[in-house]
This record gives sequence, C-alpha cells and structure tokens, in this order.
Amino acid sequence: MAFGDQPAYLRVAGDLRQKIVAGELPPHTRLPSQARIREQYGVSDTVALEARKVLMAEGLVEGRSGSGTYVREQPVSRPVVRTGYRAAGESTPFRQEQGDDRVKGTWESRSEQVAAEPRIARRLRIGPGDRVMRTDYLFRSAGEPCMLSASWEPLAVTGRTPVMLPEEGPLAGRGVVERMAAIDIVVDNVTEEVSARPGLAGETLALGGVPGHCVVVVSRTYFAGGCPVETADVVMLAERYRVAYHLPVK
Repeated sequence: MAFGDQPAYLRVAGDLRQKIVAGELPPHTRLPSQARIREQYGVSDTVALEARKVLMAEGLVEGRSGSGTYVREQPVSRPVVRTGYRAAGESTPFRQEQGDDRVKGTWESRSEQVAAEPRIARRLRIGPGDRVMRTDYLFRSAGEPCMLSASWEPLAVTGRTPVMLPEEGPLAGRGVVERMAAIDIVVDNVTEEVSARPGLAGETLALGGVPGHCVVVVSRTYFAGGCPVETADVVMLAERYRVAYHLPVK
C-alpha cells in the first residue's frame, strides 16, 4: 500500500523510527510522551499508544517502570560461523556451536533422561516416548550469555556406554563426532535447518533480551551411516546474531 494509505499509527511510528535511526533520538533518550505525540502529529490517544507499541515490538524502545519509554541502544550483530566438523581436540560444545576461533567461550549444562516428544522422535527416527538423553546448554562469550542449546541423543545408541552423559566421563566436554567415535560409531553427515520465531519468555530472559523478540534457531542433526545419533536446537537472539556458513568446495 502507498505511504498515504497507511494507518495513522504506522505513519507516526514510521516517523519516530526514522528519527531514531537518524540519531535525532539517540539511545537512552526518552521518547515523546503520549500527550506530546498526540499534539505533534494531530492524532488520538489510541493512535499515539499504538505507535509506541509498534516501536516497542520492533525493539527500538523500552519501557522503564515509573519513568517512561526510552530509545534502546541497538546491539551490533555479529556472525555465528557454521563450518562443519572441527578437528579432534577443538570440538568442544562451544566450538561446535560457534566457529570463530577468536571468540573464547564457556558453557553450563544439565543432562537428564526423558521420553522423546513426537518432533524429536521424528528427527531421531525413533518412536515417540523412546528414552533419550537431553542436555541443555547455556553458552557465554566474554561472560555474557550468547546462545542456548538443547540436544537429544537416543539411549538405544549411547545408553550404558562411557559417553552416555555428554558432560561427564572420559570424553566430557568433547563434541558429538569425537564422543561417538569412542563407541565405534562414525559420524559421516550433518544437516542443519535455520528458522526464526518469537522467543519464548524463558529463552529471551536467559539470553538478556526482550520477551517476544525473535530468535534464530539452528536445528542440527548428526548422522552415522544414515542413522541419526544426535539432534539439537541452537537458539540465539536475532538482533544480536546472524548465521554465516563457510563450507568447503569438494
């Protein structure tokens, strides 16, 4: 639709957005009050309120209790590099998810045996309710949360082996490929699907974001001879990270 045909609240939001992007309303500046927006643009209170809601949903402004609405400082997006399997000795969980050697990271994890929900069962080609080892990770870069990951491994593959718990035992903290090799399973293929969705409240809170903002999800599955041996969802804030692939040409 033409600009003139836009609803009034979108025209107001668009003008305020342009001022924010241009630096006329720099970070930490208080957004004009609802009454000021109403007077400046000649609109109703409802239109002014809806315009502020649009800017808040876009992550350009944030509300501060008892103080008003302020322009947010926008994070600088940086790439998360996907380069495939890394050599033994380098393939820690953090390196598995973040391929930039210049970035030093740490992680926290928790593993538990659970019944495979239908979507995970489909990805692992097992029956719904079959037992899997689920491991949840919180990755940090320079001390700041940067990504979440949940992985699932079929206990029919790893159960009662030294690598049943990804973060315990002789190969604790190593990547999937190296751990599977220790039980004579050769991982020879990996697939990844990248998608975006609104972040769940718990996810965005853990990552230091704003509830409702979009997250990027990398859904990855490792295969050995066509059989899935691990699947995982890696979650990042879309405003902070972009997925970059660096793949060899054979």
